[in-house]
Amino acid sequence: MYDRKTWFIVIACSILLAANIHYSTKAKQEAAANAPKPPDTPAAPAAPAPPGPPAPVDGGVLETKEMVFTLSTLGGGIKEAAVKNQFEVGSNDKRVRLNRFGGAPIGAIAGSGQSLENISYSYLESKSVEGKKIVFTGTHPSGLVARKTFSIIEDGKPGSDYLLDFSLELENAAAVPISLDSFSLYLGEASPLYQKEWAQQTTFLYRDGGSMHFNDVGQFKGGWFGSDKSIITKDSEKLEFGGVTNQFFATVIRPKEPQAGKLWAKPGDVSISPGAPTVKSVNAGLGLPVLTLASKETKAFSYNIFMGPCKNNLLSDMGNQWGEVMNYGYFSLVASPLNWLLNKLHDVFVRVSEKWAWGLAIIFLTIIVRTAIWPLYAKSTRSMKRMSKLQPEMAKLKEKYADDPNRMNQEMMKLYKTYGVNPIGGCLPMLIQLPIFFGFYRMLQYAVELRHQGFLWVDDLSQPDTLTTIGGIPINILPIIMAITSFIQMAMTPKTGDKTQQRIMMFMPFMFFFFCYSFASALALYWTTTNIFSILQTWLTNKMPEPELKERKLVPGKKSFMERMAEKQQEMERMKRMQADGKGPVIDVSESKKKRPPRTGG
Repeated sequence: MYDRKTWFIVIACSILLAANIHYSTKAKQEAAANAPKPPDTPAAPAAPAPPGPPAPVDGGVLETKEMVFTLSTLGGGIKEAAVKNQFEVGSNDKRVRLNRFGGAPIGAIAGSGQSLENISYSYLESKSVEGKKIVFTGTHPSGLVARKTFSIIEDGKPGSDYLLDFSLELENAAAVPISLDSFSLYLGEASPLYQKEWAQQTTFLYRDGGSMHFNDVGQFKGGWFGSDKSIITKDSEKLEFGGVTNQFFATVIRPKEPQAGKLWAKPGDVSISPGAPTVKSVNAGLGLPVLTLASKETKAFSYNIFMGPCKNNLLSDMGNQWGEVMNYGYFSLVASPLNWLLNKLHDVFVRVSEKWAWGLAIIFLTIIVRTAIWPLYAKSTRSMKRMSKLQPEMAKLKEKYADDPNRMNQEMMKLYKTYGVNPIGGCLPMLIQLPIFFGFYRMLQYAVELRHQGFLWVDDLSQPDTLTTIGGIPINILPIIMAITSFIQMAMTPKTGDKTQQRIMMFMPFMFFFFCYSFASALALYWTTTNIFSILQTWLTNKMPEPELKERKLVPGKKSFMERMAEKQQEMERMKRMQADGKGPVIDVSESKKKRPPRTGG
């Protein structure tokens, strides 16, 4: 049974959810605005334009079970990669293409002041392993000769269908030394999959020295007083991998040996469908290692290139920190196990209904989680019921000591002590549930497994369940059901004596309705299931006996938490009165700032 504290927690959930989206972007923008731009920034491509008619730059195709990699001689790299079993939103035949709006092929090289696609490479498809390897050779105007080998990995390990082996051999054919740190390697481009995809989900990522970093396209905005950024650079001492990602797919290049260098990212404006408004994309690159090639000297570098879905179990099984590409943020400890359990439930329900398996998995996972935290809910409810029984006595104290807030607080503490009630006992169990709520939300938000998966009338659980539009307004059914169940839950909740609180609580379902109306169907299904489960919890709780409120027998010599709090408050009030009368102890501020003697460890 809920009272006002429960609903305050619900309000806090929604506020924190919105703040998690808005202020994380704002903080990143301010950080980017204050970041200095390193000197000698490696060259970056111009912002990409929508693709025109293809040029005659065919560089061959490499194909795995899951991917089709199309290479180009212009730049000598991967022009784009199509995901075989993933399609564009609203399509059953147009495959998702990574680096679709890329400013250059992935793996393209340029020096300072040069375009990443200014080198036209010759290529030779290896005849010894036909269709498994493509070799490019090209010469930069500086005299740097690049030999690139792109090879399919067929070791049968997790993720091998999304990986290419990339070997880069650089030779200085000039008569003078060439500094490699002035050259840049293109990492790829990422853009939203659909028009309303949140900008925060299009990111530039890298792992440096054991720390993972995600930087969304909002960083390119200048903030309140700064101008927009055309490029952001980062210095890396020990780069483990770098790349770009949108909500569901990533392109990541990983040196086989961590290296030092500069990373850069640039924004782009692209139209993901004809005539649609432009959305922000991100392009990224990696400066080559800081070293100098003497004349006729050759250096070789080895990389793995991952292009594919951000599927948690796939990336985790690949090991070597690949799982950190999943952008779960602070809630990864909750989101990752929930994703694992969601997949296990799907494996069970797919035997019952292949079409509805993911929807059933979401419903049952919600029930499992809500059942697991039921003891916390029950404890919170009992505490709040006991607290509500004290309301008449608390009202008397408020009236009696209306002109003396300090005395009123002291008497309140005594009242809590007498009846053994903890005023925050109902809130703490609810607060413990917040990481679970946000972890579940984050997991469903990035679950690529839900793309194109239907349930009941829903065609795609990763999109809103729009049945039709009326006057240009989409009609989404699940958020409507969610609002109705919220009203039912509200009607079952005991009313507080505060009329203002009652009006706020009655407004809550409207707020959630508009806030969640454009949510993906999976998120709306989770929230609706939670509401229905909460209705059942409330009904069962209302059937249970009311907790008794009795004066407790105090144990001599043993002080409770509330007693200690009351004593501290009384002591603080006594000190304030003494200082106000000029009788209190004088605090020597300068003495408190004296340097303490060093510890000797004794």
